[in-house]
Amino acid sequence: MSVPALAQDAGVSTPAVGELSGQLTACADGDLGKAELLLLEPDGNTRAPRMDARRRFQVKGLSPGDYELHVYVPGCEPRAWRVQVSAGQRTQVEARLEVALDMGTTIGVTGRELSKSEERALSAESVRVVELEAAKQQTADLGEVLSRNSGVSVQRTGGLGSNARFSLNGFTGEQVRFFLDGVPLELAGFGLGIANVPVNLLKRVEVYRGVVPVRFGADALGGAVNLVSSDGNEKDGLSASLQAGSFDTYRGSVSGQYRLGPSGVFLRGHAFGDFARNDYAVDVEVPDDRGRLQPARVPRFHDGFAAGGAGLELGVVDKPFAERLSLRAFGSRYRKELQHNVVMTVPYGEALSSESSYGALATWARGGLGSGRLRLEAVGGYSRRDTDFRDTSMFVYDWYGTPVTERRQPGELGATPTDQTLWQHSALARFHAGYELSESQRLRFTLAPTFVSRQGQDRLKQDTGQRDPLDARRNLLTLVGGLEHEAMLADGLLKNVAFVKGYVMRSASEEVLAAGDVVRRDQASERLGVGDGLRLFLPHGLLAKASYEYTTRLPGPDELFGDGVLVAANLALRPEASHNANLELALEDLGTGLGHFRGSVGGFARFADQLIVLLGNDTTLSYENVYAARSLGVEASAGWTVPGDWLALDANATWQDFRNAGGAGAFAAFDGDRIPNRPWLFANASARLQRRALFKPTDVASLGFTSRYVHGFFRGWESQGLRQYKQEVDAQLIHSLALSYVREGSPRLGGTLEVLNLTNAKAYDFFGVQRPGRFLSVKLTADF
Repeated sequence: MSVPALAQDAGVSTPAVGELSGQLTACADGDLGKAELLLLEPDGNTRAPRMDARRRFQVKGLSPGDYELHVYVPGCEPRAWRVQVSAGQRTQVEARLEVALDMGTTIGVTGRELSKSEERALSAESVRVVELEAAKQQTADLGEVLSRNSGVSVQRTGGLGSNARFSLNGFTGEQVRFFLDGVPLELAGFGLGIANVPVNLLKRVEVYRGVVPVRFGADALGGAVNLVSSDGNEKDGLSASLQAGSFDTYRGSVSGQYRLGPSGVFLRGHAFGDFARNDYAVDVEVPDDRGRLQPARVPRFHDGFAAGGAGLELGVVDKPFAERLSLRAFGSRYRKELQHNVVMTVPYGEALSSESSYGALATWARGGLGSGRLRLEAVGGYSRRDTDFRDTSMFVYDWYGTPVTERRQPGELGATPTDQTLWQHSALARFHAGYELSESQRLRFTLAPTFVSRQGQDRLKQDTGQRDPLDARRNLLTLVGGLEHEAMLADGLLKNVAFVKGYVMRSASEEVLAAGDVVRRDQASERLGVGDGLRLFLPHGLLAKASYEYTTRLPGPDELFGDGVLVAANLALRPEASHNANLELALEDLGTGLGHFRGSVGGFARFADQLIVLLGNDTTLSYENVYAARSLGVEASAGWTVPGDWLALDANATWQDFRNAGGAGAFAAFDGDRIPNRPWLFANASARLQRRALFKPTDVASLGFTSRYVHGFFRGWESQGLRQYKQEVDAQLIHSLALSYVREGSPRLGGTLEVLNLTNAKAYDFFGVQRPGRFLSVKLTADF
């Protein structure tokens, strides 16, 4: 926490040094007469601050940088605070010591207790926390930000608004579950996909690898991603961002919250808007005057995207009947033009899809029950999603956007035209209870049912006398429950979390056959799962984690019923299961005279059965249970921040061997092959130069450089056909450069000029589908 230094008269030069002050409060049994304070400076030197009779201390004349304040009082738990000192600022630290804590030595940051993100990182969960404070100043979208982390790959089919495939240690799509503040993302007003969620509406991202905590009440094969927008303790304020870039790309967002004094009533809201023409140049083949295909470079002409949404939450906190009670309403809509087929060989000129969703979500939480040991939480919500798809063009378009000939039959994507709407109703409930058995043991229980109903209409079949296949009713009920036991051992150095989960699925569906007959396609499934997570604090700031889960993932609505655009229904789809294991050794932050060091190395294993995979040709797709698969991999990261925090270097790399392990069935001939069309080796590197007090005591200027390398991979099975004829996505090396300036204060203002794909390299995430070249953008932010 920082407070302004003494006011300066006009004309007096700004000091180039800062101050540190605070007060020590010991535990009940602490011997203050033997209290010791030690201040570690950025250059490695130390000071021993002196305290007065009221245990207050003050250190003047400190150079700007990161300091560590260590406090020791006999009878109390020793503590350390990492403190940032700025020129012309006085940093205040409230040093409070406790008798004993769950962990051996707790580190608070800038004079406060552990934050939620620090609690997650130090838990027994297999989680990586991605802070977004710096990303909020940058122009990269959330998909790009997450792909800069080890184990994560985000493949895109184009620019803003394009389809994105999120991959975590090899598993993709719905095999990884996505949440917003613990609520499924599609039921929280963001049905556009995780890559298109505005970064500035979020606080951090929690990536759970392979093993998903019981509290989410979720089935997941490869892990989960939780987008956190609020911890519930933020101050009143308003934040806004505006971004403009190449290819007519514009993004804006605003969020804020206000609490009505001691009444406990609060109001939170957000709104966002996106627009992009995505008219970047691509390399294609076009026929010449003789009909022979020749290479050409043309701009995309039918790839526009527009989206917008808003949410409003009204609630009350700190009441006898509830710690928190709130109701949130939300809505969003997008419209997306379709430019080409799956491999970018056939251009489209009129096909488009759109989607709108709206709903409401209620939350309630109360603790202190049952002699103060019981805490209850409940969530309930409803959402509706309408998906429209229109493909009725009467013309064939060339790559220049010109209709060159009239079609005998309308429709660009297939042999028949399409003009349809799908309506999906979803209801969610989740109940969570936590009970403290003792100071070192806790028990938690979660139960989460979800009901989805879908129906549609093909407008081209109206008044024809034919039965509309989309009119068939399709219902899906899933129920996920779990019981978890947490134990702290060895004075908090060791934590173990063991859990059991149950999965139930009931689907009731109708299928309309070609002759118009209706056949019931009902399904029922019950599964059990178990897991365990272990965390151990080691000497020298090392942290070891191990986790395992046997998990089941139930098919989702889009997989069973199709997506209403390109993916057809498969009502016979079965659940998939996997044995997931993780092992990690991490160094969170080691402060030395040479600077701060961080790093981690880990391995993972996934053994999946009845894997659900999206298959098809260049026009139609469907999800199928195809084979068993196993994924083995290693990921590592390292970072260094120099004394004074003017330079930070980070790098990470992931190698994953994701292979077909099915010895029978349709893909038995490819047993042992790598799973096609997925990256298996990728790495990231970044460097940040930073200068504080450049023009004013409270400003910060930074220059950031990032690089991402993705090794080449095959689109199809590696053992099929001769190598020289295989379709392959070549290796990629993409660089980005960003110049940012932030002025602290009220309001807090920031601006960034960024160049993505600095060298204008040809970028492909999928075979044949070219991504944008060099992209220049500017972003302005303000926090009031």
